[in-house]
Amino acid sequence: MMKSGFDAEALTEQFAQATAKQGEALRKAVSEATLKALQGRELTLDNVRKVLKKVTEAASAGAAQNGLPGVDAQALLGQATAGIDAALLQAVQAHRKALQQFVDQGVGLTDDRMQSALANIENMEDVFFKAVRTAAKGVDGALQGPWQQVLAGLKLNGSGTGAMATASLEQLAGSAHAALQDGRSASLRSMRTLMGGYSAMVSGVLIGMSDALAPSGAAAPAAPSPSAEPDKPAATRRRKQP
Repeated sequence: MMKSGFDAEALTEQFAQATAKQGEALRKAVSEATLKALQGRELTLDNVRKVLKKVTEAASAGAAQNGLPGVDAQALLGQATAGIDAALLQAVQAHRKALQQFVDQGVGLTDDRMQSALANIENMEDVFFKAVRTAAKGVDGALQGPWQQVLAGLKLNGSGTGAMATASLEQLAGSAHAALQDGRSASLRSMRTLMGGYSAMVSGVLIGMSDALAPSGAAAPAAPSPSAEPDKPAATRRRKQP
């Protein structure tokens, strides 16, 4: 089925049939599936949550079916979260690249729409952790322990997504300060024009990044159309702890 933007059944089957030596292949499959799903919609936090729910469900279902000798369920789920982390790291980079263009044109970080966009970067890791936490609660039997161990590892070590988010916010703050010193300031009207289709724009940037990494001739999905309403402002930009 492709309703979720990727073939969930194929991903489940890959986990169900995976041997102990196929960890890297699983990580890559999850990363590609997550990116494909994200590229097919506007890159809002709500859409990220929906994608991660589907991906974790598919991986979890496959791990539960895997009865091959020597295969550790925790290792399978660890590869799933590593693949998600790799995909979300690219999503954070796409947000940063898009916002950098706005900052370069004089849009200040205190603008409501910019605050909302920054929250998409800041909260990406939290959405990731919550997806894993939900997956751990949504299974019964043998997979509860492995999911809890994977979640504990994420809490202890953090994620590449979180590290990239922190670095991106710091970089954008530095760029905004430099723009202010240079006297660059966008008008209110131009701010609204620039930020109006932000979420769709970020998805387009993510597709472009994937195109640059993809083999020659590989096709990418079309960018989603901008929605009429921009993302609503988030209440805070302080980093959350899992």
